[in-house]
Amino acid sequence: MTLIDSHCHFDFEAFAADRHEVWQRCVALGMQAMIIPGISIPQWRSLFALVNAQTGWYGAVGVHPWWVAELAIEPAQLQRAIEERVARERAGNNRCVAVGECGLDANIDAPMDAQLAAFEAQLRAARSLDLPVIVHCVRAHNEVIRLLKSVRPPQGGVIHAFSGSRETADEYWKLGFYLGAGGTITYPRAAKTRATFTSVPLESLLLESDAPDMPHAGRQGERNSPEYLPAVAEILAGLRGISVDEIAAQATKNARALFNL
Repeated sequence: MTLIDSHCHFDFEAFAADRHEVWQRCVALGMQAMIIPGISIPQWRSLFALVNAQTGWYGAVGVHPWWVAELAIEPAQLQRAIEERVARERAGNNRCVAVGECGLDANIDAPMDAQLAAFEAQLRAARSLDLPVIVHCVRAHNEVIRLLKSVRPPQGGVIHAFSGSRETADEYWKLGFYLGAGGTITYPRAAKTRATFTSVPLESLLLESDAPDMPHAGRQGERNSPEYLPAVAEILAGLRGISVDEIAAQATKNARALFNL
């Protein structure tokens, strides 16, 4: 089985004590690569210092909606900051494969107009850089879809931790966006999400851990880990009635195509 974790916050402090031991266990399970998203401007430097030191790790440059309130620059300046950081990484090891994590979150206090402005700036940066986008969307699918149609990144992207309906999934797929399958489908109560991932095209799916967040069913309260990604593949295989190797192979192919690995 070959795997790519398309969304893992492996640079977080939760992995500081045993990061390389966890990675070795991942490699032993068949993991070939992981994508580590950007979340804030101050984080980009340490993120790429980590990514550039390890074969198989790739990064993205973005500002997560949870950190939008901390931005001290205007949207146009944010776009330029992303473009400049990506140019710097392209001149080095060129391990920057996407813009993000960026998007909209209706569950937080950050004003939606500020979130929309930051998201649009990042979509424009992705267009300028010809990179895919890693999108965070919580209770804001209509707004995200409207903005993606308005400022459509040519390389598409992925809707991270997708948990919407089949109809919403189809809208994203038509726009060139893959769907990230992760810990949510390990919960039997997530009936709508499970039904969606059972029926969408296999060519539209990516596997992701979102570690150290999004713990699996039975592991609530624990640190999530990329080494648990095979469990997501196994559950998805069971839902779709196909082999786990088929799930892993297609999801790996999809991730390589999206992120140009």
